Amino acid sequence: MRSIFIWAALIAALLVPIIAAAASPLLAWRQPVYIAAGFAGVVGMCLLLMQPLLAGRWLPGMSPMASRLWHRWCGMALIGAVLIHVVGLWITSPPDVVDALLFMSPTPFSAWGVVAMWAVFAAAVLGLLRHRLALRFRVWRLGHVTLALVTILGSVVHAMLIEGTMEIMTKTALCMSVLLASAGTLAKLRVWDVRRRA
Repeated sequence: MRSIFIWAALIAALLVPIIAAAASPLLAWRQPVYIAAGFAGVVGMCLLLMQPLLAGRWLPGMSPMASRLWHRWCGMALIGAVLIHVVGLWITSPPDVVDALLFMSPTPFSAWGVVAMWAVFAAAVLGLLRHRLALRFRVWRLGHVTLALVTILGSVVHAMLIEGTMEIMTKTALCMSVLLASAGTLAKLRVWDVRRRA
């Protein structure tokens, strides 16, 4: 019963913000590319919720190996969502994207989004190079988690500052869920303790 409740709550947490965004009146008369870019951002936030849950092995019925594998796949999907989000916005408004990348945009949410983007790219690269780096596992994990935290915090602030497709209540609930899941996983894994040998 507990497992069913957890999975049902997770599915609701992922689907409700997407459904609410799909019903947004702000989508009227928008170009398909712009809509795709916006929804890629929404999907990216949903994947950010999955990542700490998988890393912390909170989801019932999943073995440690399955959780690790899905964490990797969700990370790749997150990179894809970010790329679609940025490329879509580039197609619809190149000057705005250039200003954001150069930290010259007048909108505060842009800088947070760019920081989160580079952090998630760096976290992915660090994940891919895990076996090639001459680092103890705990030190590697500390670096990976630090970049993931920058991604999460930057993405949450980015999303909350934007008055766009996402409905405010479901967006806030999703962002809070991401923060709570991340905090719970940090506490569970004790990633800051690098003294013990792997």
